[in-house]
Amino acid sequence: MIPSAAEVAALVAGNHAEPHRVLGPHADPGGVVIRAFRPDVEQVWIYLEGEREAVPMERVHPGGLFEAHVATGSPGETLSPGSYAFELRPPGRPSHRFRDPYAFEPAFGDVDIYLVGEGHDWRLHHHLGAHARELRGVGGTYFAVLAPSARRVSVVADFNQWDGRIHPLRRVGPGIWELFLPGIGEGALYKYEILGADGRLRLKADPFGRSMELRPQTASRVTVTRHAFGDAAWLAERARSSPDERPMSIYEVHLGSWRRSGEQRARLDPAEQRDWRDPAGSWLSYRELGMRLVDYAAELGFTHLELLPVMEHPLDSSWGYQVTGYFAPTSRYGRPDDLRYFVERCHERGLGVILDWVPAHFPRDAFALGRFDGTALYEHLDARQGEHRQWGTNVFNYGRYEVRNFLISSALYWLDEFHIDGLRADAVASMLYLDYGASGSDQWVRNELGGNENLAAARLLRELSDVIHQRYPGIVLVAEESTAWPRVTHGTGDGGLGFDLKWNMGWMHDTLDYFAKDPVHRRYHHNLLTFSLIYAFSERFVLPLSHDEVVHLKKSLLGKMAGDDWQQFANLRALYGYMWAHPGKKLLFMGGELAQRAEWSDGGELDWGLLGASRHQGVQRLVHDLNHAYRRHPALYQLDNRPEGFRWLDPDDALHSVYSFLRFPRAEADGYVVCVANLTPVPRYGYRVGVPWRCRHVEVLNTDAEIYGGGGMGNLGAVEAQAFPWHGLGQSLELTLPPLAVLWLVPEHDR
Repeated sequence: MIPSAAEVAALVAGNHAEPHRVLGPHADPGGVVIRAFRPDVEQVWIYLEGEREAVPMERVHPGGLFEAHVATGSPGETLSPGSYAFELRPPGRPSHRFRDPYAFEPAFGDVDIYLVGEGHDWRLHHHLGAHARELRGVGGTYFAVLAPSARRVSVVADFNQWDGRIHPLRRVGPGIWELFLPGIGEGALYKYEILGADGRLRLKADPFGRSMELRPQTASRVTVTRHAFGDAAWLAERARSSPDERPMSIYEVHLGSWRRSGEQRARLDPAEQRDWRDPAGSWLSYRELGMRLVDYAAELGFTHLELLPVMEHPLDSSWGYQVTGYFAPTSRYGRPDDLRYFVERCHERGLGVILDWVPAHFPRDAFALGRFDGTALYEHLDARQGEHRQWGTNVFNYGRYEVRNFLISSALYWLDEFHIDGLRADAVASMLYLDYGASGSDQWVRNELGGNENLAAARLLRELSDVIHQRYPGIVLVAEESTAWPRVTHGTGDGGLGFDLKWNMGWMHDTLDYFAKDPVHRRYHHNLLTFSLIYAFSERFVLPLSHDEVVHLKKSLLGKMAGDDWQQFANLRALYGYMWAHPGKKLLFMGGELAQRAEWSDGGELDWGLLGASRHQGVQRLVHDLNHAYRRHPALYQLDNRPEGFRWLDPDDALHSVYSFLRFPRAEADGYVVCVANLTPVPRYGYRVGVPWRCRHVEVLNTDAEIYGGGGMGNLGAVEAQAFPWHGLGQSLELTLPPLAVLWLVPEHDR
């Protein structure tokens, strides 16, 4: 095949969408013609298998196009990719020999191309990105990227001096660009140079890249998976259960500031450490965290770790919520295999892992997704639809098949490749409402029905839920959704969004508001703690005391509590005792178990020195005991989402600021838990509560116990039920209620 002058001109000008039509081996009268395009050198040599010496290729275009004619045994016969190589001999440098990238056929099959175009290729990460592999006996890396409106896409890297003219990709199907580069392997840094539809050149990180450089550098990195998981038993057990049936107490963690170390690691050479670690060596690695953090959380009795985003991000102070690598674990703490080790270590210690995942928005950094191919590929073109003004980020265009494929593929990637047990979708409310954050009607665009609901986002979330739950039974999908959008945790077949759990932001705000009030005024705000039970069973909830509540001058949890130092500690202990007994799964941000005095700072570590003081030790011990008691008593979790699992004893004792209720398990024979909260600093003697059974009741938790830093007031460990009807029940307990404290009691046989 003889290329036309127009094709050669397009190749030389960097505008050819199918460089393989010109480059590589092509049948020619008398044999095969091999062409190479190297505008960066004066001469290219070709080395043929079986020959002793390389021979110079003919320069057929001054722009850098070279040819060599090879005689073959029969007309139409071509050459295999491994039968020849090119050689460069730069002056003053060693010669460099490499296989021809343009000798390989497309790796994207017709079925793959169809699924991408249809918008249902949920395993897009298997095809796009950089994949080290062997093709036709030759090792290298296969690069593929989606850029439908691009005029030209090239791989640029150290191996081609970041020159976009040297390795242009071939366009196949609906905007897929691909190229196999022989000899390129693990660790290679690269980007895509994209000539956009607008005629501008852009240098972009790989949207499907599986590893990236440590900030402030932004190149993608070829990575190879070597970690072999050994957690099949964990995954099988997970698939046999549902989040509804399990206790769930979540320790929310920012990996970079849980604990730090100033020590340099001798096992890493300086170049390697600079490549992927904080140069000061202060961050713990995924592997170190896999021992220290995992053991700590497991010993405290938590069932899950929830990690603030570990996807790659350039800005430390975003805490990971401005993601630029939706398929790349941040290199701050190690390599992808190190994160796999961390997850498996969690499973070994009985901890599930939930990742914060950000489908709502992405940053505007020039190397990232924005205007990726010269058009608004991932975002909206209209700024009224495409910008989060308060965050300075772009909104995904959920109506595009490219975005649906991208986001669902990202979610599945973490579940598949890292054995993650759940995802918490961040900022779901901002996805669901077109006018989210808008200050006027001119700043947003109504949907096709005239409303403010983002119908495309709702469709995406339903599709995401269906795909995940079909492929990964037992996975927990959590929504951070702060509005009254209906049926967030109902099945998609019933008109819901299909999430398993929703953060109960109303409970959080009301509860923290209550505990911030001076106890003398709490009687006037009694409903702040009773209101949550009006809607507690409308959704499946997580009760979050999250990172968002202990930053930006909001004070630490201890600092939010009313009163002097003694009252603040007592209030905090009472808050935890009340929270762990309230219907809903539990989430506590790191540092809450230490009763940290200062707000959280992502630039340091938790104030571990506080544990030298008995009151701080006491709060940590309380969290440990709450978690273990919670897991022992099915009444505290089995019917979290059903009204039959909860009964008020007295919701109306505002005069004394006392709340009393019962929690029930699925099986009546398993007993129940009595919870009584006295939220004033005044002890209550002879306080009566009704109970279902006439038997001895054991005090399994008292937040005023001396081991927690309290005053030690209580009921001497147990109380006998009296034949005295109360609260509509045939018997009752007469209790001493410690000040600012919560009691849990259970029938003696249910200890």
